[in-house]
Amino acid sequence: MIDLTGIKNIFFDLGGVLINLDKECCLNEFQQLGVQKIDEQIGHSFKSGLFLHLEEGIITSEEFRNEIRKMTDKPVTDNEIDHAWNCFLLDIPPAKLELLLKLRKNYRVFMLSNTNQIHFEHIKLHDFNGKTGYSIDDYFEKCYLSYELHLSKPDKAIFEAVLADSDALPQESLFLDDNQQNIETAQSLGFRTYLVDVDVDEFSDKLF
Repeated sequence: MIDLTGIKNIFFDLGGVLINLDKECCLNEFQQLGVQKIDEQIGHSFKSGLFLHLEEGIITSEEFRNEIRKMTDKPVTDNEIDHAWNCFLLDIPPAKLELLLKLRKNYRVFMLSNTNQIHFEHIKLHDFNGKTGYSIDDYFEKCYLSYELHLSKPDKAIFEAVLADSDALPQESLFLDDNQQNIETAQSLGFRTYLVDVDVDEFSDKLF
């Protein structure tokens, strides 16, 4: 069990922690569009180059699509690019959605994610879409997103900005992430942390 003694705030990463990912599917879809040298751009889970610029809000979604078009000789539409990019995203297991609702009864629950507008709009539409009677605002008090903040994990600045905005104390906060560097930064600021192993760890039953 994860020790929640003294915890008032819980911050969840999104990709890999809540939503399942499929990097290879995304790569294959871009290759089908004729996008060249995509491997040189992706880094670790699309965290470098063009994709990092998108996640930090340095470039807009439209600028991202135009850069992708420069990497292929085929005429590709916005929808085709978005489809390929969103193939990175699978689903959020129902048990995790139920967990978020349960936690909100007793804790302040937040999302803290390195993400981008194309992905986040897709996730809101397909995973937090109100079909079960709940919207994203029912699951989280607030979502802190790298592309809106123009900051990204593991930089301390994004954690400091989130703490200041949420008025949360790090010693009263639990942060769950699947990236060791992000965990180490949070620990350095006083967060209690839990490193999620996406291959073997089902943490949902450890919070109750």
